[in-house]
Amino acid sequence: MVLSDRDILQYISAGKIKITPAPDLQTQLGSCSIDFKLSNTFRVFEHSKYAYIDLRAGIDTNDLMRRVDVPDGEAFTMQPGEFVLAATQEKLELADDVMARLEGRSSLGRLGILVHSTAGLFDPGWIGTATLELGNLGRMPVKLYPGMRICAFTFEQLSSPAKVPYQLKPANKYAGQNGPETSRFAKDFEFS
Repeated sequence: MVLSDRDILQYISAGKIKITPAPDLQTQLGSCSIDFKLSNTFRVFEHSKYAYIDLRAGIDTNDLMRRVDVPDGEAFTMQPGEFVLAATQEKLELADDVMARLEGRSSLGRLGILVHSTAGLFDPGWIGTATLELGNLGRMPVKLYPGMRICAFTFEQLSSPAKVPYQLKPANKYAGQNGPETSRFAKDFEFS
């Protein structure tokens, strides 16, 4: 069951959903979601370093991307066909019986901006900032401004608390992340 605005507020009051810094509920709370804002940090692929990405090569994915920090008030320009990682300003923490889904904003989708290419599920027990998988499918560059509302989270109540919440899973790779994190695919059991 997706939580309504009333339930989201109750879950926040009860500490089952924690958002830091606290959102401006007047502008960020929707009927069944909360908007999160874009941070200042981006990761951009260094296309000239490698001819391709080999998932078995053990390449440090941090070498594939460079960090770009955009000052407040300035914009990051998404070029057509470009894919970059970004993050939310807010940190999200979920109780062991609540899950969340990251959703793109229709206003950005109508400009060709994908906010999350895949993996929009945030497991119960999640803690950290959300890494956004931004893509520009359009034909025109689009300027994105740190602090703008970039995505929305919806929340669902589980039938019971998770037996092993995300931060306790032995294979969790992203718990506690702070900023856009590159892929940790090489840590999957198939490749280790």
